[in-house]
Amino acid sequence: MKKFAFIGAGSFGFTRNLVRDILSFPAFADCTIALMDLDEERLGFIKQAVDKIVAAGNYPATVIATTNRAEALQGADGVVCTILANSVDVWRSDIEIPKKYGVDINVGDTRGPAGVFRALRTIPVMLDICRDIEKICPDAVFLNYTNPMTMLCNAMQNYTKVNVIGLCHSVQGTAEMLAGWIGAEAKDISYLCGGINHQAWFLEYKWNGKDAIPLIREAITSRPDIYNAELVRNEMFLHLDYYVTESSGHNSEYNAWFRKRPDLIEKYCTHGTNWNPGLHAYILNEYKKRQTTWKDEIVKWLNEAPIELNRGHEYASEIFNAIFGDGTMFKFYGNINNKGYITNLPQDVCVEVPVLASKYGFEPIHVGALPGQLAALNTVNAINEQLAVEGSITGDPRKVFHAIVNDPLTSAVLSLNEIEQMVDEMFAANRDYLPQFKHVN
Repeated sequence: MKKFAFIGAGSFGFTRNLVRDILSFPAFADCTIALMDLDEERLGFIKQAVDKIVAAGNYPATVIATTNRAEALQGADGVVCTILANSVDVWRSDIEIPKKYGVDINVGDTRGPAGVFRALRTIPVMLDICRDIEKICPDAVFLNYTNPMTMLCNAMQNYTKVNVIGLCHSVQGTAEMLAGWIGAEAKDISYLCGGINHQAWFLEYKWNGKDAIPLIREAITSRPDIYNAELVRNEMFLHLDYYVTESSGHNSEYNAWFRKRPDLIEKYCTHGTNWNPGLHAYILNEYKKRQTTWKDEIVKWLNEAPIELNRGHEYASEIFNAIFGDGTMFKFYGNINNKGYITNLPQDVCVEVPVLASKYGFEPIHVGALPGQLAALNTVNAINEQLAVEGSITGDPRKVFHAIVNDPLTSAVLSLNEIEQMVDEMFAANRDYLPQFKHVN
């Protein structure tokens, strides 16, 4: 009998889908599901949802709910993390302060000034979780879904002994999107991807064994609907020659090309058919609205939604099954410390590469060297992220400043002195949430 601990289980949709996937494997039908969250109301709702799934599948599984992390981790074989370290009232400043200085951020959960401060608040929490795992269930497999993925994984993999890897949707999601553009079925596509989270690159993309990259280029250049669907990423592909993972909304803020002037924001970041107008507006409007409607949506699902027991497309359950289930090997894309897997990115930065999961654990697959134009952009972002992690671990605000000084978008918009003022203001806004920076005013 295996045990799975969900830390941050109040992420209702994600937790219930992942539980469904885990229970679909015969090796896990009689497992224990430990749901842990600090929000007792959300915890109660997710317990009801998981109980509903267990009953629908007639599984001999056990479900427990607790606000005690140690209790959830006791005896765990697998751990999944989907926490949000702070409320919207805290992290809205990640967007609003840079915006005041002219750095127009769209999402802000991965890198750049917003991603860095989100990481500074979250890294201590993740390291506390890892210390508990080291003491309570040191052999557990820890799968992290919390952002900012690269900085959190860099901290956990470099400063703890936990067997942790980071998972994201962007590689498989982009692969499926591109397949649709060229009229292929996803099952007929094979690919090789490598880089850093949200900025990995399809180095190979084949349809039934034949190079399909020319078909992608043709679709983008001949069909305005496809070009407009992902304006930023399609422009990057047409000029850099390789397709990048994650959405245009995210990628617009990871480089210096699309958000440094109002006219560029208007041209590339406003009218695309898939465009997210920005987290800034989302924070002020939709998120606040959802704080009052989320219970209604969950109650409706609990009372009305039919239970779907077929497995979804998340990696986690397949990984667990490969390592300590029936042993079926599983290849996926994960975020892990670079030990020469990508030869022209720095050692020990967090990279996204193919990984084989088996009863032997995780075996990252060698990618080799990225094309120079891709490695240049990845390297700047990866080193900035590493500096931010070092700043968090040591409590050195100067490292945080230097992590943001070289951020491509920030440095395209602001002078050094302006960046320093912006970072100081962001530290002030986060004073109550960054105890590791005791000497920052």
